[in-house]
Amino acid sequence: MSDEELKRLDREVKKLKRIAGEWAAQLHDLVEERLPAGYQEIPGIAQSTYDACKAWAEAAQRLTAHQTSGEY
Repeated sequence: MSDEELKRLDREVKKLKRIAGEWAAQLHDLVEERLPAGYQEIPGIAQSTYDACKAWAEAAQRLTAHQTSGEY
């Protein structure tokens, strides 16, 4: 992996972490402000939060693997 590709992947990891944090904040707001009345929102927000966190974790794992393999 070239230095440029590694930098691109690092930026992608940071972006995905920010998105995961935004979904986590929405989940927190739901719990703190809208439950129990907003209980119907739980599945959608929870799934989106899970998907965002999973995407971040997978990208972070790829970045770590490339950084530790010395492929740059």
